[in-house]
Amino acid sequence: MTLSPAMERSAERIRSARIVPVLRAPDDDTGYAVALRLIAAGLDVLELTATIPGWHDLLAAVKAEAPNALVGLGTVRTGADVGRALARGADFLVSPHPVAAARATARAQDVLFVEGGTTPAEIGEAAERGVAKMFPAHLGGPQYLKSLLSILPGARIVPTGGIAVSDVPTWLDAGAFAVGVGSDLYAADNLEAKVSELRELVGAGHS
Repeated sequence: MTLSPAMERSAERIRSARIVPVLRAPDDDTGYAVALRLIAAGLDVLELTATIPGWHDLLAAVKAEAPNALVGLGTVRTGADVGRALARGADFLVSPHPVAAARATARAQDVLFVEGGTTPAEIGEAAERGVAKMFPAHLGGPQYLKSLLSILPGARIVPTGGIAVSDVPTWLDAGAFAVGVGSDLYAADNLEAKVSELRELVGAGHS
């Protein structure tokens, strides 16, 4: 399935970023502070999650403060989530598993929907529609991604779930379109140092 130009622009920014912080937080204030630190550190493509209490206000606040950042909402599980997210400025949407209602609503609004899956069938179908999320990535590891790409050449797959900063280069070498990284990145005592470590690990070889 062909993506619209707007969806392709979002997909290209995700590919260029290579790293997509996936942010979970106990409340919207904490999420806001961490999101702005990530953006200030140069990670301006990020995924907030609908498990954060007050995510509606958080999403709107982050977009208001950093309008040029590409900010998505993850853990989208219903079509209603899509409507609320888009009303607050979400640039793209991510689900942890197939969600037909959310997929249809996002496409109708011309917004990239990165649909999650675990099995080859789920991931293959999601990749045919654009960009797929492999979740939880730690179940199969980079070798599973390699196996998937051997039967789905050219598929755009973003592994997420249980990935440590130190493992990001291995995932990129395995063919990841981009890599979702969670608390190992932003829960560090020194977030900025962790981001610098990540940039050094990834290096220029994964451009």
